[in-house]
Amino acid sequence: MVKQSPQHRQALASGRRRPPQISKSDNPRKAPKPITPDEVAWVKSMIVYEDDAIMGFNKPSGLSSQGGRGGGHNLDDMMWAFARSNGKRPNLIHRLDRDTSGVLLVAKTQPATSYLGKAMIRRAFAKTYVAVVSNPQNLPDRGVMDYPLRREEIGREAWSRVCDADHPDAQTARTDFEVLSRTDEAALVMCRPYTGRMHQIRVHLAEMGSPIAGDARYGGALSLAGVRVPRLMLHALQLTFPHPEGKGEFTLSAPLPEDISGLCQAIDLIVPDFTYIFQ
Repeated sequence: MVKQSPQHRQALASGRRRPPQISKSDNPRKAPKPITPDEVAWVKSMIVYEDDAIMGFNKPSGLSSQGGRGGGHNLDDMMWAFARSNGKRPNLIHRLDRDTSGVLLVAKTQPATSYLGKAMIRRAFAKTYVAVVSNPQNLPDRGVMDYPLRREEIGREAWSRVCDADHPDAQTARTDFEVLSRTDEAALVMCRPYTGRMHQIRVHLAEMGSPIAGDARYGGALSLAGVRVPRLMLHALQLTFPHPEGKGEFTLSAPLPEDISGLCQAIDLIVPDFTYIFQ
């Protein structure tokens, strides 16, 4: 027998009915305002890989993964460009900050979505980022940043803060890093986060005293060696994960964008052959 709450019994006695319980499957996501042909062409130009189960995108800086401000579309909205006739569409598996560029994984089917979601929970994903930072003297050639982080909200804005491990809101956070190139004023750094906390790489590097260039939120420089920094200099270079169709470990990558490589060239940072690094 199903137990009924006192409120439910009272509602039945008075002739009123409870509102129907609507499951997510009964209330499918509706498409946002129409996606223009130019937007469809734009999102398709971001594709770096596609098969029957997954898609890989090279998200540009300035495009929100989900949510975001203003009236424009985010990448999640743009997945309606790939919707099937039954109304189902691909699902983002993870997110990148709005101003971070790079590789982003999308699942085309519900089984793939479920499989990859579980793989992410068990930390079967390996992520590699590159960043341009200031104050390179604060970084050794390589090391581990394992400062615990907590989330803090100020109005509509959310921040990550370094905190003591015994803080009630503390979350463990670990990022391995290696300096690939450095000058007196800047460094090109490769980062591999082992946890996925909000703004993790950004906050960890800022805590080391070498914030990411262009990261005004966490103290990043807006110019380096007299050269203007165009945006947050953080790029998701590579993503390795178990393929949902049993193809073993699979890797997607997104080449370093011109705004980062151009800044590196202008301030004499050497960009290595990343193909060689990942072998």
